[in-house]
Formats: sequence, structure tokens, C-alpha cells
Amino acid sequence: MSNSSPAEMRDLIVERLTGATGDPVRVTDAAQALAERCLASVVPAFAEAFPSAVTFECVEVRLSRFAEGRPPEKSPWAMTIAASDLSPDALLMTMEPDALSLTLAAVFGGDETLPLVPIERDLSPIEIDLAAQVFDIFARAFNGSGERSLAVRFPLPRPITGADMAKQVIRDGPAVSVTFEARLGPNTGRIHITMPQRVLAQHRGDGAAPSRSGAAAWRERFNEEVMRSAVQLDATMPLATLTLGQVAALEPGQIIELSGTAPTQTKLHAKDKTLFVCEFGKLGQNYTVRITQPFDAQQEFVDGLMGTEAAGGRRH
Repeated sequence: MSNSSPAEMRDLIVERLTGATGDPVRVTDAAQALAERCLASVVPAFAEAFPSAVTFECVEVRLSRFAEGRPPEKSPWAMTIAASDLSPDALLMTMEPDALSLTLAAVFGGDETLPLVPIERDLSPIEIDLAAQVFDIFARAFNGSGERSLAVRFPLPRPITGADMAKQVIRDGPAVSVTFEARLGPNTGRIHITMPQRVLAQHRGDGAAPSRSGAAAWRERFNEEVMRSAVQLDATMPLATLTLGQVAALEPGQIIELSGTAPTQTKLHAKDKTLFVCEFGKLGQNYTVRITQPFDAQQEFVDGLMGTEAAGGRRH
């Protein structure tokens, strides 16, 4: 390991953070099966949204790195990243300019026999909206339903394009890329879906139904780290009632006398949150705080009201 290059060390760290690469054959087979199932949903959904008869075909499934899904810099592509309940980057979806031109023709009933006009400029708001519709169709197809659902969060983020794509932070790691080709007459355009292998394996690995134990495992791991965190505890107790002038006259070394009816209870706080009601004590040469009961905010409120009423009664 000491002879590893910086690039190899980086890749190793990335793999440790995002999960080990799955078996190539199983990953590819699972992605291929998922893509084929998605087509059964994409075709009727697209036909319902757009009047022209656009056909789709899965033309490529390959292993990749997740960061490779980013389109060429400052290109007139459209891109969005869909989050799920278990991953902030469950699907990275990109749409080539030819696919956008094809979608425009499908929406406005363009002549299917004419070649597409290539897009070589910044995308218009209408084109961004169309890309959002297409991404939504594919995301819902990939998401599925029931126990095998990816739990994708809708609505999806609005697609970005051009220079904004270069600013988008994309986490790297082992992934699988699926390419769909849309056809309208002689015209074609491509849509790419990139998934982290950890997401695919968690939901679709080995063709088995996914288990929500993955979420429980992450929660358990996260909770373990949280439980190891150090927090400062503070114990406070009311000492006496002083006037503002008396407080201003306090000096170092001065002793504040406690009355015989001074409360013996104290409250234990962590980051301004009251946790327990305690009492002061002494064990050997050390002063201690013994927990007596959990703090009950509702009871504290009731006791405060009762104390106020009692004080008011005495005044009368």
C-alpha cells in the first residue's frame, strides 16, 4: 500500500467511503434488467405526455464512475440529480441536445421525416421544462413501487445546463450507466441514467427484493457515531433572590449564604436542553450530582403555575 500512487490512494479512499465495487457481471445484469423493466413504463408515459410516437431502446449498460456522468463542460445538455430516502444522489440523469430537439419536435408536432436542428446555444426555459418532464418520466420508471422502490424524492430538482453543470458538486464512486436512445422518424437522441452501485445493489442486487434493513443499518451506524460524541453537562440550582444592586456589588471570594429552605434539587443541562432533575451530594472528597428523575417540562410548567398562585395568595 505504501507504493500506491496518489490516484490509487484517492480511489481507495473513495471506495471505502461509498462502498466497494460489486461483482461486474451481477451489477451489469441487475442494471440491464432494471432498464428493461423501466422501458415498459417509459413508453406509455411518454406517449401520454407527448402526441408524437417516440420509441425508446436501451442501447448501452456499462460500469462507470459516478462523476463520469457529468456532461461536457458548458454544453447544451440538461442534467438533474434525483435524491432518495437513502442516498442524496440516487440517479444522475442527463439529456443530450439531440434528445431535446427530438422532444421539441414531438411536442409541437414537427415533421418526423425532416432532420433535427441541432441545439448549439443555451437552453431556453421551454426546453428546460421539457427536460424536466422527461426526467420525471424516467425517474418514476426507475423508482418503481412497493418493496422494490428506490424511494426517489419528488418533485425532482429543476434541470441545469451549461456553466451551471460545472458548478454542480458530484460525489465520485463506482456506478453503472444506462443509455436510452429515443427515436422519432430518422432522428435519434440519447438520455443517460447513472446510478451508484451502492444504490443499485441495495435495491436491485441479485434480483432479490430490497430490504429496509439498509436504512436501519445506516441509522444504527450514524447513531453509534452520535453516541460517541462528547457534550458538556452543566448542573445548576437556584441559590437566592438578590436585588440588581446586590448582584452588582458581588466580589471575588464573597460567600453567598443559602437559606434553610433553599432547594436541594438541581437540573442537568446539555447544550441548553434540560435532561434530568438531580440533587447535590458528596462522595468521599468529591462533590457529586445524583440523578433522581428525568426532567418533565409539563410538570415544571404546572409547578411554576402553582408556585405563582401560592405567592399571589400570600400577597392577599
